[in-house]
This record gives sequence, structure tokens and C-alpha cells, in this order.
Amino acid sequence: MSQRSRRRAGSALVTAVILSVLATACGSNSTSSTGSTGSTGDASVSVSLITKNSTNPFFVTMQEGAKKAAETEGVKLTIAAGKEDGDEAGQVQAIEDAIARGDKGILITPNGPGVNPAIKKARDAGLYVIALDTPPDPADTVDITFATDNFKAGELIGKWTAATLAGKPATIAMLDLFNDKIVSVDYNRDQGFLTGMGIDVVDKAKNGDEAPTGNYSGGTYEIVCNEPTNGAEDGGRSAMERCLTKNQKINVVYTINEPAAVGAQKALQAAGLKDVLVVSVDGGCNGVQQVKDGVIGATSQQYPIKMAELGVKAIKQIATGGAKPAVTQGLDFFDTGVALVTDKSASGVTSIDSTEGSKLCWGTV
Repeated sequence: MSQRSRRRAGSALVTAVILSVLATACGSNSTSSTGSTGSTGDASVSVSLITKNSTNPFFVTMQEGAKKAAETEGVKLTIAAGKEDGDEAGQVQAIEDAIARGDKGILITPNGPGVNPAIKKARDAGLYVIALDTPPDPADTVDITFATDNFKAGELIGKWTAATLAGKPATIAMLDLFNDKIVSVDYNRDQGFLTGMGIDVVDKAKNGDEAPTGNYSGGTYEIVCNEPTNGAEDGGRSAMERCLTKNQKINVVYTINEPAAVGAQKALQAAGLKDVLVVSVDGGCNGVQQVKDGVIGATSQQYPIKMAELGVKAIKQIATGGAKPAVTQGLDFFDTGVALVTDKSASGVTSIDSTEGSKLCWGTV
């Protein structure tokens, strides 16, 4: 998908986004599962949810949202996950299990391109496959994706950073997801952030190939590092420590997600550094609290519960003869919305504060 088309397509107002979440009804007599794998429900329509891991609060919340939706829709749900971000083999096995069970569909947050052949096998076997959160590359690897516009999410925190700096030199640490595989959520957020700052990027599907120094929309910049975090707190801390060995004057830290941001902030505190702008993406309830506490300056909020609910309902609808879902106009996925959360509003950048963000976190109302 072209990044240009991403920028053309605006997200709905955040209130409208949340109000459009599927209405819930009385649950069926299904039971919830525990742990990283399990099943719920006894209906004839069976669905698998395969998340990247079962430790990141984002995916834990997505699992809980899927369970509630399955109860409402009378769907039998099986939950599986990779052991960690990037565990493609674990997800491939979960896909194979879904095929063997005769599931009607799969919801997956793909850990990387290594799962694509297994997804094709599932679709060839008649399963309807929906990606959540992370559009695969190419997008038509799955039947449809329900996700945040991750480029826009990055762009929002980039615009906020540039406006907040107000012309001061930017010494930037880029704390990404991986450095050994290419995943759309990784490069879209990274490249969206730089674009939002007004920094020219070379290939919008590749991290780290932009000029290390130059001008952003308000002044000069230097990119000190691009380091992988694996989307985890310990990864964020060690990545930040590596960046600080290169330059102790870093004053802007982009992070792929909020666990990585917390780790980065701990490294900054240990180094005695203050007044560093740390920005991130997720907008989870803990992340919004970190905005309120000043750990994170701004975060782009996304809505995993909505993704899960839409996915469960779509597969139930298709399995019972209903219509297939459609993508958002101008995009090759269905945009589930994004909003910037900060308690330090910046001129020209639309945002909500942490009080409002806490009411909406994860897509709850």
C-alpha cells in the first residue's frame, strides 16, 4: 500500500471511532480460557485468534476483547500466540492447528513474512483470514486487515515532537521493533514519525536509510541510532543504553510501543538525563497513565478491542452466509482509528488529554 494513500485517508473522530464498536449483547453459555492458548464457546462457528505474544498488554487486551465478542456472537474461540514478538514458527503451528480443527476463520497479528505461506495454506483450505493490528506485506496475503493506520500514528507523534521542540535542534534516538526482519507496523510507525517531523525519508518501507543529519520542519536534526527493542521493556532499556553510548545529548526518543518507552525512560533516568521527549504508540491504559505521569510525552492511541470485535463478527457473518467486510476508502485495510494523547498540547496538532484518553484506552467506553 502506498504511504501517500494512507495520508490521504483521514481517520474518523475518536468518539465516532469508539461508538462504532460493535454493540454487545447477552453472552452465550460459553466459558473463558486462561493462559496463552485455549478455547471458549461450543458453537458451530469456530475461530482462532493468534496474537504476536501473550505478554504485551495490547495483545492481552485484544484476547479479552475477542473472548467477549465470541460470547456475544455464539462463536467458539481458540486463542494461541507466539512466545514473543517475532516468533513466526509458533504462529505457523497455530495456523496448522486451526486448519486441522476445521475452523471457519483465523484472526492473526502476524509476527512477520514467515507466516505468509501458512496463511495461504489456510485460505486455500477455505478459512477466512483476517489480520489485526499489523497489515501483512503484501496486503492481499489475508482476506482483509482491521488495523490502526500505523503511518498516521507515527505521523501524529512526529508532528507533536516537531511542534514541541519549537525550532530547537533535535538529537533523535529511533527505538524500532526489529533489525532482522521487515514488518509493516515497524516501518510505518518509524517512517510516519520522521515524516511528521518533516524529515525526508528515502524508502517508506525501510527503516534507517534517511540522511543522519539535516533539517526537520522547525530546525536541524541528527539521528543518533536505529536500535531494535523487540517491543519489550527490557529491549527498550538496552536499546536506549546503546544509543546513549553514542551520544549523551539525545533529546528526542521515538519508541515502537509503550513497553519499549518505559524501558527507554528507565535508561534515561539511570543516566541522569531529564527533559527528553519520549513518544510512542499504543495508548493503552498503562500508557495513558504514563502520559499523565510524564514518562511519555505523547502517544498515539489505537483500539485493539475494536479490532478483535470486528474480526470475530466478520467471520461469524461470513460463515453464516453474510457479506464480506470492505476496506476503508482509499486504503487497503479497514482503519480502526487513532488519536494523539498528550497533556502538553502543541499548536496545529489535534490531540486529547490523558483524562479523555483514559476513558477510551484499548477501545473501551
